[in-house]
Amino acid sequence: MKILVTNDDGVHAPGLLALKQSLSSLGQVVAVAPERPRSASSHAITLHKPLRLTRVLLKDGSEAYAGNGTPADCVALGTSADVLGRPDLVVSGINLGPNLGVDIIYSGTVAAAMEAAICGLPAFAVSVASNQADDFAPAARFARALAEKILSQGLPEGCFLNVNVPAVSEEEIAGVTLTRQGPLRYDNRIERRTDPRGGVYYWLTGERVNDGDGPGSDVHAVRNNFISVTPVRLDLTDERAREALDGWSFDWPPG
Repeated sequence: MKILVTNDDGVHAPGLLALKQSLSSLGQVVAVAPERPRSASSHAITLHKPLRLTRVLLKDGSEAYAGNGTPADCVALGTSADVLGRPDLVVSGINLGPNLGVDIIYSGTVAAAMEAAICGLPAFAVSVASNQADDFAPAARFARALAEKILSQGLPEGCFLNVNVPAVSEEEIAGVTLTRQGPLRYDNRIERRTDPRGGVYYWLTGERVNDGDGPGSDVHAVRNNFISVTPVRLDLTDERAREALDGWSFDWPPG
């Protein structure tokens, strides 16, 4: 088996190394990740400059490839038969910080798994739900078990998984649950600040808000120390909205 690992925290992030090491017993693991942190890059791809890969050594002395593009670029390169050869599975992470609710729209880590699904490959993204986490062992252990299951059973076409692991010890993890995308959103996103010369600038920030969060959501699961596994599909069509709009009259040319 050949497994591609990537992330949006950068090629030298400790979560990537923990993931690579945990999956090594399943087959050949190739790491292709951005040369620097690219968090919140979403599904951006590079069209205006050449893409390059540079061999680097990780902290354990193993080899990886640093890309000058986005996480989605790294997957495009890492899955190309003309570059590194097509893998059997793509795993993105282990991301530092949660990717819950609306986070999946912005996350470069989740976008990397989505790019793999677009390429017709089974994939999942895995995150630790804390920005201060320093223990990736529980997430790495679960990632290995999930990778083994996917390699043997596959995933539905056009689907990938988004996994969030609570930032607690293995003993405190309550279990694993299949979830839906929760209602997490952000308030107060733009903060107005003043520099030492009196110039005004703005900082993108925000506080997480959980509106109507309840059992079954990824947010609720992680808050209660469950590992959340959310199936995500490529088809973003809102079928309920389609039914609601079905009675609308779309005239052309408009009156």
